[in-house]
Amino acid sequence: MARSVLRVILGDQLSSRLEIVASADKANDVFLLAEVMAEASYVRHHVKKIAFVFSAMRHHAQALRSAGYAVRYVALEDDGNTQSLDGEILRAVEALRPERVAITEPGEWRLREGFEALRLVLPAPLDILPDTRFLCSHAEFDDWAGDRRELRMEYFYREMRRRYDILMEPDGKPAGGRWNFDAENRKPPKAGLDSPPRLSFRKDATTLDVLDLVRRRFPDGYGRLEPFHFAVTRRQALRELEHFIAHILPSFGDYQDAMVRGEPYLRHSLLAAYINAGLLYPMEVCRGAEAAFRAGHAPLNAAEGFIRQILGWREYVRGVYWRFMPGYAERNALDAHEPLPWFYWSGETKMACLREALAHTYDHAYSHHIQRLMVTGNFALLMGLEPKAVHEWYLAVYADAYEWVELPNTLGMALHADGGLLASKPYAASGAYIRRMSDFCQGCAYDPTVAVGDRACPFNALYWDFMARHRERFSRNARIPYVYANWDRMGADRQEALRTQAEAHVVAMREGRL
Repeated sequence: MARSVLRVILGDQLSSRLEIVASADKANDVFLLAEVMAEASYVRHHVKKIAFVFSAMRHHAQALRSAGYAVRYVALEDDGNTQSLDGEILRAVEALRPERVAITEPGEWRLREGFEALRLVLPAPLDILPDTRFLCSHAEFDDWAGDRRELRMEYFYREMRRRYDILMEPDGKPAGGRWNFDAENRKPPKAGLDSPPRLSFRKDATTLDVLDLVRRRFPDGYGRLEPFHFAVTRRQALRELEHFIAHILPSFGDYQDAMVRGEPYLRHSLLAAYINAGLLYPMEVCRGAEAAFRAGHAPLNAAEGFIRQILGWREYVRGVYWRFMPGYAERNALDAHEPLPWFYWSGETKMACLREALAHTYDHAYSHHIQRLMVTGNFALLMGLEPKAVHEWYLAVYADAYEWVELPNTLGMALHADGGLLASKPYAASGAYIRRMSDFCQGCAYDPTVAVGDRACPFNALYWDFMARHRERFSRNARIPYVYANWDRMGADRQEALRTQAEAHVVAMREGRL
C-alpha cells in the first residue's frame, strides 16, 4: 500500500516538536533517517562527533517507533546503502511510493541546494518545511536587517529580549538596568580554578554498537573516540541542562573567558551540541537560566551572559549565514592565504597555548569559545591563514559545529574575513592577553613578555605585524585608535625588528619548527 508522506529527518534535526513530526500521520507516513558516508566524511569530522550524531539518530528513531510511528532507518553498513542522502531518499521513494516527500530545511547551504536539485528528479513532490527550533525566522531577520549599513549583534539581541520578554522588567527596561554585563565576565583564572564534576552517561547497547562501528569504519579519523560521555537522548540532554543550571551556571559569568591547563570545560555549559542537534530547545535553555536568576540561584551577569550566547549570538549568526550565503563562504577581506599548518591536526607545536587548546579539541571534540577565538582563531588571524581551510578545520573538529553556526563565527568573528560584517573589530591580541587570561604560558618554550629574539612569543610580533599590514583598513575603526598611537611611538628601528621577527615566525610555521 502506498504511504502518503515520506518524512526525512537529518542528523541535526532530532526534535519531536518540529512540524515534520507534529503533522505526521501514524497510519500512513514513514520517517527516513539515514547514516551515509557522504555526510560523515565531507570534512574530516572528529570521531566523537560522528559517534554522537549516529547514536543520537538511532535513539531518536527508537523514540519515534515507541511513539507509534513507522521508521525506515538506514545504518551505515546496511546492504544497499547508497551512502548519500539523495540516494537514500530516492531509494526510499522507489520502495515506498509515497504521495509526497517532506524534509525540514537543512542548516547548511550545500544541503539546501542539493534538495532543490533533487526536486528535479524526484518522482514525488518535495516539501521543504521551516526549521521552527530557531527563535528568529529568515524573514524576521531580514526585516530587522533591512537597509542597515551595519549589522550589530547587540542591537539584534536587545530586540530578541523584548520580543520574548527575557530578563525584562514590567516597565520595559532590562533586568538590572543594563542590557549587557560582559564587562563583569572577564575575570582571569584564580588559583585552583577547575571544572565542577560533569555527567557521564551509561552507554547502552545502541551506543556501544555505534562506537564499535566508528572504531572500525574510521580507523584514521581525527580525535580520540573514548572516553565517550555525550548525552544521546532527549532525556539525557535534559539532565545535562538541569546539571548546568544547578551546579555550573552560578559561576559561568565570572570565568567564561578564563583558560586553565588540563581543564577543557571550566564553567561552560557543554549544551551547544545538544541544542544544535535538536535534543534541547533554545527557549527552554534560556528560560531555565532566567528562572535561576529570578530565584536568586544565579547572578545576573551569569544568566545574562549565557542567555546572550543563545538568544543573541546563536540566532544572529544564523541570520547572517542565510542572508549572505553562498557568497559569504568565499570572503577573504584580509587577503589571507597561508596554508593551515599540520599542527592544527597533530597538536605538535612548541607554543603551549596552542598545544593545550588543540589537545582539548583532539580529546573531547570540544574547546570552549575563548580558546577557539583567542588562541586557535587569533593565531590563524595574525598568521594570515587561508579562511576556507580554517573554516573546514573548525567545522570538522567540534561536536557542536554545523556550517550555519561555525562559518560566521570563523570567517566573521575569528578571522575578520568578512570585512567587519559580523564583528566591528578584529579579535587580534598579543601574548599579553593569553598570559592574563590563562596559565598556559607557564613552562612554554616562548616568553609572552618578549617580542623579539629566540624566546619571543610568536603572538607578540605577529600582532604588531598584522596591525601594521592592515593599518589603512583598521585605522578608521573608532575602537582601536590607541593601537596605532603605540605603534608610532615605537620608532622605525623597533617596528622593523618586530616585522622581521614576525616573518621569522611565518617561516618557522611553514617549516614545522614553531
